[in-house]
Amino acid sequence: MRVLLAGGAGYIGAHTAVALLEAGHDVLVVDDLSNSSAEAVARVEQLTGAKIPFLAADARDVDALTAFVRTHAPVDAVIHFAGLKAVGESVAEPVRYYDVNIGTSIAILKLMAAEGIPTIVFSSSATVYGAPETLPLSEESPTGIDLTNPYGKTKRMIEEILKDAAAADPALRAVSLRYFNPVGAHPSGRIGEDPAGVPNNLMPYVARVAVGALDRVGVFGDDYDTPDGTGQRDYIHVLDLAAGHVAALEHAREGYEIYNLGTGTPVTVLELIAAFERAAGKKIPREILPRRAGDVAASYCDPSKAQRELGWTATRTIDEACRDSWNWQSNNPNGYARA
Repeated sequence: MRVLLAGGAGYIGAHTAVALLEAGHDVLVVDDLSNSSAEAVARVEQLTGAKIPFLAADARDVDALTAFVRTHAPVDAVIHFAGLKAVGESVAEPVRYYDVNIGTSIAILKLMAAEGIPTIVFSSSATVYGAPETLPLSEESPTGIDLTNPYGKTKRMIEEILKDAAAADPALRAVSLRYFNPVGAHPSGRIGEDPAGVPNNLMPYVARVAVGALDRVGVFGDDYDTPDGTGQRDYIHVLDLAAGHVAALEHAREGYEIYNLGTGTPVTVLELIAAFERAAGKKIPREILPRRAGDVAASYCDPSKAQRELGWTATRTIDEACRDSWNWQSNNPNGYARA
């Protein structure tokens, strides 16, 4: 298949591009580079030996997107990573988040209808579950309840848009992948997570502390009902996540489906820091801070539907994820742009 990756220069997009190319598919990438780097695409080309058509543009620009797709037709599918993704920023700038995330999705669906592209795989998020009522979270768990930030709300709204679009068009194949916590990097150390500014997520923050770019890790709360009092999350290696996209693409069928992508095994904050210390061979300074508003004690998934229907399972451990993240960060201490 020839697959358009919207937002394909980002962290998950670049790793998925490698997985698709290694599986024998062709890829083309559109990305506005607002929180990513064209260098990531160049490094994917180096890793795979493939030439990747690349358009630096906002995916809401339907005219530019249409011209790009027609130049490289036929395109068989879209994997939709494009969008803004910082939870705190979404609270401060809700209108921008609704505009970009929902607008991008509408533009992509319009493009697909006009150009006869039958398949879309959407980058959704476990944030759609809100505060878990029971664990582990399955695809049947309640969503849209107590969603505290516009980022999570946009993901939930886009899921509903895809569901409605598939109901209206019997030929449409639409899949939403609810990610848990992506971590790690390509084992080559050539591509990895490179967030702009101070990282919002734990693993890249720990990596920046390990490399000396930040002073210490803030651990928000040590009095939760968990094995060591710190929050538990379901951390999935980005290579396993990328493989999940390939499986979803290859198994997509008419209609709308949702899959959790996670390991089903929760890891605490202190367990992750300890694993990173093993990988880096050094102590990671940390500071216990008060709980953050909105944080939950634990969140992890039941991934059995993806195992059953897609033949996919996460196989990599948190130690492997930390090893690969450290390899990336230590070889690229300043990320792509200043490497």
